[in-house]
Amino acid sequence: MDATAITAAAPAPGFGHFIAQSDAVGKFLLGALVLMSVISWGLIIAKGVSQFLRNKRSTSFLDFFWNARSLDAVQAELNTHGAHDPFSHLSAHALHAQAHHARYGAAKLSEAGTATDFITRTIKKVLDEETTRLESGLTTLATVGATAPFVGLFGTVWGVYHALLAIGMSGAGTLDKVAGPVGEALIMTGIGLAVAIPAVIAYNAFTRSNRVLSARLDAFAYELHSFLTLGEAPGAAAQTTTVRPLKPAAAH
Repeated sequence: MDATAITAAAPAPGFGHFIAQSDAVGKFLLGALVLMSVISWGLIIAKGVSQFLRNKRSTSFLDFFWNARSLDAVQAELNTHGAHDPFSHLSAHALHAQAHHARYGAAKLSEAGTATDFITRTIKKVLDEETTRLESGLTTLATVGATAPFVGLFGTVWGVYHALLAIGMSGAGTLDKVAGPVGEALIMTGIGLAVAIPAVIAYNAFTRSNRVLSARLDAFAYELHSFLTLGEAPGAAAQTTTVRPLKPAAAH
């Protein structure tokens, strides 16, 4: 059998050949990277859709809020359609806190203090809840982005180690015998980077979006608190001329 026939009979180097020659550790590392990729892309899609719907609903509610005639109209809207975004959620809880304290007073320790104190605590609690909700899943994305390259690198080191052992046992140390197995082992590093890069990009994008939304929510919370406690929102004057100032809710 000549050299050409031997070359044709030898398996072609590539990803399939690398997987076929991998041991349990190599297959486990590849499975871990595939699982990381599935989890990260699932989070990216879920949070992307959630962010799009949240921004759309927030814009719609804020437009309604600043054009409402009174807080009674806002309360009626919330009672009818519910709260489906951070701004309406904050408004619903703040309005409920004001009505609850006006009706029952400080009946429990959590309601101690004046109505202003109770509304302030309610707003802070809702802001903390919204921040926690916004950050949900980001730790997983950050973990995948930080660890996937090292998992891939470990797979490469493991593959190179076994490739060199096989080459040493065969006694063939020529370049063509070394380059194939080592090149196959480098596939794991490429897979690790392919898993990590989308996770890191998505993490940075979601973090920036959450930071912008949190700043807007804080500003809205300040205006809502001022209106509920002082009777006017300091930011109302900054709205467009078509916006009508809100009137306090009628006492029940």
